[in-house]
Amino acid sequence: MKTALLQLNVSDDPLVNLPRTIEMVEQAADMGAAFILTPEVTNCVSTSRAHQQSVLHPEEDDPTLAALRRVASDKGVYILIGSLALKTDDPDGRFANRSFLICPRGDILARYDKIHMFDVAISDTETYRESAGYRPGERAVLAKPEFAPVGMAVCYDMRFPRLSDALVGAGAQILTYPSAFSPVTGAAHWHSLLRARAIEAGAWVLAPAQTGTHSSARHKTRTTYGHSLAVDPWGEVILDAGTAPGIYVLDLDLEKVAEARRRVPSRDNARPFEAP
Repeated sequence: MKTALLQLNVSDDPLVNLPRTIEMVEQAADMGAAFILTPEVTNCVSTSRAHQQSVLHPEEDDPTLAALRRVASDKGVYILIGSLALKTDDPDGRFANRSFLICPRGDILARYDKIHMFDVAISDTETYRESAGYRPGERAVLAKPEFAPVGMAVCYDMRFPRLSDALVGAGAQILTYPSAFSPVTGAAHWHSLLRARAIEAGAWVLAPAQTGTHSSARHKTRTTYGHSLAVDPWGEVILDAGTAPGIYVLDLDLEKVAEARRRVPSRDNARPFEAP
C-alpha cells in the first residue's frame, strides 16, 4: 500500500498553516498514496499558552480537522492527523494533544489523546513542561482501518515500550509516532527508539515529523528535528526524510509483519518472571 509521510514546518497561526497542509495532502493523494500521515501539532507549533488560547479551537469547531475530513472524503484516502492542539472544557484550561485517524468517507475512525507528557530538562537552557499546557490522555487506542490494525501514539510515547506492547498485544501491525521532536534528543535517540519499537513489536513504525525553526510573529520560536521515519518490522529504516519539509512516499508491505514475527517470535517466547 502506497503511504505518504508529510514533513511540515508549521507556524503558530493555524489559519496560515492550513492551506499548505491541505495542498500537501492532496498532492500525496494524487501521487497514489492511500494512507497519508501528518506530524504532531499539525495545526500550530507555539511556545505561548496565551497565544494558543487565542487561536485554538475545540474539536467540534477546529478548521484543520474539518478541512482534512473533507479532503479524505474527496480523495478517498485514509489520513492520520498526527495530532491537533485543541481546546478542552477542563477547568484548568489545559489543551488536548489529540491524534485522529480519518477514513475515506471523511469520518473519524479513531481518536487518541497523547498519554505521556514531555516534562524534561534537557539542559540548563532547554526545558519543557508539556503537562502545564496539555492534559494527558488515559486510554490506549487501537484503530481498525480496512488495511491493518493501527496502534496510535504520539512523540514522547515512543519512550514507553509498555504502551507499544499493549498495542501490539491488542493486534497492532502498524505503530504511529507523529512527532515534534527536540533537535538535541532527536540527534541522540530518535532513530534508536523508533527502530527498537519496530524490532520488539515486529511491526511497521511510521513517524511523520515537524522540522526546522517554526515562525512566530510575537513569541519565542521553537526548532524541531525533522527526519520523518518509516521503519519496517525487521528494524530497517525504509525512509528517512532528512530535514526538508515535503511529501515522502513509501510502499507499505504488510506481509513483512508476519515474516518478522515468524523469524523472531519474541512475544511467543516471553515468560513471566518475579520482579527483583
